[in-house]
Amino acid sequence: MAAAASVEHQQRTSSLELLPPNMSELRVVLLGNSWSQRRDVGNFILGENVFSTEEPDCCLRVRGRCRWKETVLINLPDLLHPKNSEDKLTEFIEHCVRLSGPGPHVFLLVLQPEDFTEEQKRKLQTVLENLGDRSFQHSLILLSMPTKENVGSKKNYKERPALKHMIKMCRYRYVEQENLELQELFTHLARTVRENNGEHVSCDLPENAAVGSHQNLSLQTAVPANFDPDRAAGESKKTF
Repeated sequence: MAAAASVEHQQRTSSLELLPPNMSELRVVLLGNSWSQRRDVGNFILGENVFSTEEPDCCLRVRGRCRWKETVLINLPDLLHPKNSEDKLTEFIEHCVRLSGPGPHVFLLVLQPEDFTEEQKRKLQTVLENLGDRSFQHSLILLSMPTKENVGSKKNYKERPALKHMIKMCRYRYVEQENLELQELFTHLARTVRENNGEHVSCDLPENAAVGSHQNLSLQTAVPANFDPDRAAGESKKTF
């Protein structure tokens, strides 16, 4: 048990060292083409079922802890859905900017590869460009597992033009969901921050932008007095 706690401490220290020591919180925006996937990823990161099954019609912000780091997740509705008008898309982007102020450190693009179309790629590219000139440099792609019907195409999906181009635009920064541990995902997030010198994306809003609706959800962020490092060591091994 002591050995497990020691390994856990080393992993925690190694990951946190990737982040600037004066960084008060890690701000992550979840984008993608599947609400259920973004919901599961958000719940996985914070270790709580904070995002419900039903897809919201507004932006959600949750504060909690991931790997002992204060973390803010901003989860958006499905911006890639064809039903969204340009005005609605702009409204969601404006809300995202407000909720992630002074700016997000990482855009976590949760993509379902077999369903990621050329049209979705163009829309996602537009969204990121509107969120800031350096958004692609701050983006990490999380590739969800193919559905059972498409499991045979697993080896080929990264070669599909739309996804291949998006991976290239994000500086080939991606991770696959299958058997992904929380420690590994946090390390990828921290590396993305480090590669950008700990800076966040500066998102500008038009002066006349209307204030829209959003929801704030809260999590207990304090480390309890009876914190058990051995139990935490097991929790860090959680996989999707």
